Amino acid sequence: MTNKLTVFLPFNGNEFTLHVVEELKKSRLVENIFLLSPKGLKISPPDCKTLFIDSLFSLKTLKLISKNTNTDLILFIIKEVLIELCPNALERFISVIRDTNAGIIFSDFYETKSGVRKAHPLIDYHLGSLRDDFDFGTMLFIQSEALSKSLGNENYYYLYAGLYNSRLLISENYCIIRIQEFLYEVFENDLRYSTEKHFDYVDPKNREVQREMETAVTGHLKRIGAYLTPEFDLLDSDESDFEYEASVIIPVKDRAKTISDAVESVLKQKTNFPFNLIVVDNHSKDGTSNILNNYAVKNKDIIHLLTDSDYLEIGGCWNEAITNKKCGRYCIQLDSDDIYYNDNILQEVIDLFRKEKLAMIIGSYKVTDFYLKDQPPGIVAHKEWTPENGRNNALRINGLGAPRAFYTPLIRKIKFPNVSYGEDYAVCLAISRNYQIGRIYDPIYICRRWDGNSDVSLSIEKQNLYNAYKDRLRANEILTRQRLNRTKNNTNF
Repeated sequence: MTNKLTVFLPFNGNEFTLHVVEELKKSRLVENIFLLSPKGLKISPPDCKTLFIDSLFSLKTLKLISKNTNTDLILFIIKEVLIELCPNALERFISVIRDTNAGIIFSDFYETKSGVRKAHPLIDYHLGSLRDDFDFGTMLFIQSEALSKSLGNENYYYLYAGLYNSRLLISENYCIIRIQEFLYEVFENDLRYSTEKHFDYVDPKNREVQREMETAVTGHLKRIGAYLTPEFDLLDSDESDFEYEASVIIPVKDRAKTISDAVESVLKQKTNFPFNLIVVDNHSKDGTSNILNNYAVKNKDIIHLLTDSDYLEIGGCWNEAITNKKCGRYCIQLDSDDIYYNDNILQEVIDLFRKEKLAMIIGSYKVTDFYLKDQPPGIVAHKEWTPENGRNNALRINGLGAPRAFYTPLIRKIKFPNVSYGEDYAVCLAISRNYQIGRIYDPIYICRRWDGNSDVSLSIEKQNLYNAYKDRLRANEILTRQRLNRTKNNTNF
């Protein structure tokens, strides 16, 4: 393997990109530089080769990159931002990819926003790193041979998911390695909160993007033996005598400002069956416990559980509720910040459970501020879900939606992991492995975004912690599904 690079980077007329180009030209390791520009762009920088593209991550663009590469290594800059390389960064990237024969290499970096420079560590890539928004940073170093092989037999045209599909294919035959070193600096121009970015993929204009991503991940799961065909187990009927047909479950800690609104939205529900409210109070210290105790004294159908353990996270609080003898036949989520959309929600959810004999139902929600003023993106319905392929596509995204409701006899067997992020995703994957999940696409609760939310502005370290955990859940689920398919097909895959 030689030490030369062919560089490709997006260019939409920004001056800072030309600065990046000039800096790259100074390196003896850079053989050629190509600008990837939209058709019709009239700016033509001197001494630069320009390739006109339809979309930065399309299959056509990747084929152009492969065709115009005459070196063993490619540097693909995947975002148009100002970049400064740290000393000897290119040498370090090339050294690692040469020594390991990795298909793709990426690294940690520094990030400057509004003049403030911070470290931006990333997380390792492995079997469960299937998210199409996995954070590789801004610079991808790719073996040209690995890229070429990933494009060889592709018969589906991707306008948006070409790079995603290629990196899945590359991961099947090569390692994808993170260098845990800060090798460059990015001057970021997207200053939104992490939670605002989180909703980008549900924007209606991205619907076609989602379909392409689903096609790519489905093909990957088929190739690695983890795809599940649309065949589902019938739910075992449980004739146990439940005092309540349904229970609303609210884990809570220090939500004195919002818990009364949540409780009142439950009490307003109109049903033709008995239901109760189980609130698991995890050592609140701000007056939440007093508020709940006052409700419970006045209403026997409000069960205020004070946790004994100091080690319970949200998942552990759910386990306290579902194993309580007062828990109903079906249990329905409500977060302590939020309220139900109207007073017929419980009836709607239980009617669907009864009609379709479901193990689980996932609803939709409307995003507002604390005072119920509509906030972007509005209604979050996860319409990318399909009954046939939803459980496969679930391995690509970070969540299946909310609120969630469960058939209690089943969720008691599965139980929640004792964590406060991803506990819901874990049980959704486990249930979807065998059972059909029902969906309600009209909003059934209002999700209030405010400064008191625990995830309003996550640090990069916290984001990495959460994403790494969900990637590990996906890896475990893939291994489980591969085992199930081997058993089913009696093969030695």
